[in-house]
Amino acid sequence: MGWTDITSTTAVTTEVLHGLGYQTKTDLLSVPVTYSSMASGNIDVFLGNWMPTMEGDIKKYLSNGSVEQVRVNLSGAKYTLAVPQYVYDAGVHSFADIVKYADKFRDRIYGIEPGNDGNRLIQKMIDTNAFQLKDFDLVESSEAGMISQVSRAIRRHQWIVFLGWAPHPMNANFKMAYLDGGDDYFGPNYGGATIYTNVRKGYTTECPNIGNLLKNLQFSLPMENRVMDDILNQNMKPQQAAKSWLKSNLDVLDQWLEGVTTVDGKPGKAAVVQYLNSNS
Repeated sequence: MGWTDITSTTAVTTEVLHGLGYQTKTDLLSVPVTYSSMASGNIDVFLGNWMPTMEGDIKKYLSNGSVEQVRVNLSGAKYTLAVPQYVYDAGVHSFADIVKYADKFRDRIYGIEPGNDGNRLIQKMIDTNAFQLKDFDLVESSEAGMISQVSRAIRRHQWIVFLGWAPHPMNANFKMAYLDGGDDYFGPNYGGATIYTNVRKGYTTECPNIGNLLKNLQFSLPMENRVMDDILNQNMKPQQAAKSWLKSNLDVLDQWLEGVTTVDGKPGKAAVVQYLNSNS
């Protein structure tokens, strides 16, 4: 996906797995390709199942059993359309307000990478003329491309409507506001989201030790915000940011590694701590 939040959680989990003696491989794929790859057995784990916006992407795979949900790994997230605070203050408070200022928005809504669930929902609104948006265009790029566009617009005090979400440093870096009224598309509570860990069929049975880790794995908004900030604003590589956070928060390993051993059966936490301290 290339989303910084999933890059962060994947990096943290990967560092824990390396500390346990496992070798890992991370692939950068779109949401649809991720699920088709899991169904065909080519991808084992996905930590970024944002619900309810990914309902359309995952439904058939859950129904046929080719993809399984392990647990909620993050609560309290959100994902919906947003605008700069000065646009909100000028009267754009809801999805229904967007069309009233079509000229100022230049008939554009900015999304992220093609195949993303948020982009799909925006395109659906355009195609069905929801909120009278039929004359709008979806501008697809990437997370970094969209953030760059928002930053440029804010510097120039231009109007822009874009996909916003939390956790993400954009919420601290930009004065922005989320729009109301998109419940039928992004869900209630301003796109309130719950993030799930997914695995391919049978993975936790085939690999029960990693399965125990995934069943224990739970993240927090402060944790993700910190790691994402280190990646985006401190120019740290994901692995460096993950190690830095883990070394400062070793207590999380008590919960995450309960019932988890190294690949050769030794105590998990001691091995991960030793790995983190030997790889600064």
